[in-house]
Amino acid sequence: MICANEYTMTIKAVKKSLPAVVGVLISKHLSQLEEELGKNFIKEISFYNYLEKAGLIDEKGMVKVSGCSGFLVARDGYILTNRHVVEDEESTYTVIWQDQAFSCQILARDKITDIAVLKIEGENFPYLPLGDSNKLVLGQTVVAIGNALGEFQNSVSRGIISGLSRRLNTNPEDGGQEFFGLIQTDAAINPGNSGGPLIDLYGKAIGINTAVVLGVENISFAIPINQAKKILFDVRQYGRICRPSLGIRYQIINEKIQKEHHLPFSYGIFIIYGNFPTQRGIIAGSPADQAGLKEGDIILEIDNQKITPETNLVQLLDHYRLGDKIRIKYWRQGAEKETWLELKEGG
Repeated sequence: MICANEYTMTIKAVKKSLPAVVGVLISKHLSQLEEELGKNFIKEISFYNYLEKAGLIDEKGMVKVSGCSGFLVARDGYILTNRHVVEDEESTYTVIWQDQAFSCQILARDKITDIAVLKIEGENFPYLPLGDSNKLVLGQTVVAIGNALGEFQNSVSRGIISGLSRRLNTNPEDGGQEFFGLIQTDAAINPGNSGGPLIDLYGKAIGINTAVVLGVENISFAIPINQAKKILFDVRQYGRICRPSLGIRYQIINEKIQKEHHLPFSYGIFIIYGNFPTQRGIIAGSPADQAGLKEGDIILEIDNQKITPETNLVQLLDHYRLGDKIRIKYWRQGAEKETWLELKEGG
């Protein structure tokens, strides 16, 4: 059982957060579905009649194919959701907020973090304040909000943080994609809840609901909100996502690579030797080049943080912004060295 204080805080947090949660309606024109499914298939199952009776097609021939969730993060209509639910560039996306429909712009789709930024026109929208996902602790109570199954608006489920910094490989049988640093929770996240907020008991968004492990109960995942903060800043400041880059081509070092190549370290990244001028290990004029790094160097740490397969270069650089200066510890010809480097946008 939860104590009376936690019970009251949960209710207050949900009440405070609900006005900022939106639905995202995903539609395609009937002609597009005909191309994808085949005209004969549609005719055989009387597809159009079914869509009409179910209320899934409008007078313009737009067919509702699915729905997901999102949440407002600024008064002027900026919305966070998952990239995977708005990845189809041929679909039309409509934001549903308090029974009103808004056309939306998709300002950014980030495959690395599975975060998307949307924008609707208007002012003075209610919005969710963003918490600090770096301060989360195991056992902390959290609440997931969204449109369960794409139909049941404002569905709320409560749970705890079951794990932090989780790695998840989606569809590994097809090559898949690996995500890092995820929040694990036992709060129910159903289809349609993707993109909705995971909030704390103060009504602050601390994550973006993203995935559930099928066939297993009480294991769901959310993207830490701190990953979204930088993306949101970039989109508002530059109109796009700007990722800092060292300007190198490299191989991640692990214990296997260390043994095979008799390297002195089981962590870090090895700047590869380029065989052609267009495939150099260090891009001419890049931050790494300007800092004096060379092919064959092993970069060990960034600002005293080791580079490992679990905490890779992309993850570490994601904490920085363009123009930040970082300290690089590297190994060259039997000696550890240090240099400073100013981050620039990757090409």
